[in-house]
Amino acid sequence: MASMTLYNYFRSSTSYRVRLALSVKGLDYEYKPVNLLKSEQRSEDYLKMNPLGGVPTLLHNGRYIPESFAIMEYINEIFPEPALFPQDAYLRARVRQVCEVINSFMHPMGNLKTLKYLEEHHGYDLAKKEEWAAHWLNQGLETLEKILQEFSGKYSFGDAITMADLFLIPQLLTCQRYKVDISKYPTLVKINENCKALPEFAKAHPFKQIDTPAEFKNT
Repeated sequence: MASMTLYNYFRSSTSYRVRLALSVKGLDYEYKPVNLLKSEQRSEDYLKMNPLGGVPTLLHNGRYIPESFAIMEYINEIFPEPALFPQDAYLRARVRQVCEVINSFMHPMGNLKTLKYLEEHHGYDLAKKEEWAAHWLNQGLETLEKILQEFSGKYSFGDAITMADLFLIPQLLTCQRYKVDISKYPTLVKINENCKALPEFAKAHPFKQIDTPAEFKNT
């Protein structure tokens, strides 16, 4: 039986990040779906695990860890190989910079709660929500393109997978979901294609999970 349980949702980009970290580390875990569209993340039992009511949450050795960045740092510390950060302190800081651009600036702009608020309180329809998200997501992509032009090799930082890749690939999928043209960012496209070719990334993809609806599977 797996020693870890991941409470997550197939399409959540933050859940996708953690699945990637577990996959790259070669770790087994029990997959517990939390259906965001049915508000299961707001249930009394789930809020005891994750007071913010978001996904993912990791259960390991009887203790709960909410929030993707905290979970991924924890996984990397408990299971150090393969390492998700470079040995060089400067490069580690720059990897974290990329993660922060995605986590703090980009992710909230395509978050279900954010867009639902715009719909309910400001009357945004689907087209308006996509336009709003694309405005901010493109700013983030422009920033990432400039950073990774300097540091990328096959992947975001040279030719080894780092935490930056685990944040970047799910965010690019979210951008495409909101009809953002990522082809304008050749460095990001290169990294995306190289990562997607890896079996560890294919395994963690949103459309290959146990809670993926039939209409999305194998697409």
